[in-house]
Amino acid sequence: MKALLDACVLYPTVMREMLVGVAAAGLFEPLWSPRILEEWARAAARLGPGQEALARGEIVALNARFRVASVRPRAGDEARLWLPDPADVHVLAAAIAGSADVVVTLNAQDFPRHTLAEEGLRRDAPDLFLRAIWADHPAAVQGVALAVQGEAERLSGEPWPMRSLMKKARLPRLGKAMEAAGLR
Repeated sequence: MKALLDACVLYPTVMREMLVGVAAAGLFEPLWSPRILEEWARAAARLGPGQEALARGEIVALNARFRVASVRPRAGDEARLWLPDPADVHVLAAAIAGSADVVVTLNAQDFPRHTLAEEGLRRDAPDLFLRAIWADHPAAVQGVALAVQGEAERLSGEPWPMRSLMKKARLPRLGKAMEAAGLR
């Protein structure tokens, strides 16, 4: 399965690390465009000095790790497509160019299901997307979650219960499912 990851799901660190980790485990093929990555870098710049440079370094590493993930929308697609927010048309065009199955985004209102369905795509929130993958591959997703939890604890210097970490990362259903499965 190919999933186009919108900038809004790449920008928050824990959410990104969960998605990238699950992709690295071979459970889906991630896609993005250079413009999506640029949006991430610009969003990071608003956090303060040095944050844009850090994001750009992470982007370089991400592109090196997933060498075929970056797709460029075709100009003809961008010209013919419509979304409620014209600034998001490039995301849909990238999904089409990459032959994605799903657009993973937090912006449900900007990606109407019927519009995506006309292009053979569906839209998932990251929580729903990861929860569905966890249902089919719990051990792999739990392994990723434990690694992300360990890194969060290392960086913060304090314990992060799994459900709390996932809730803070806007992945509450995944956190609840993992807690119910015994992952603390």
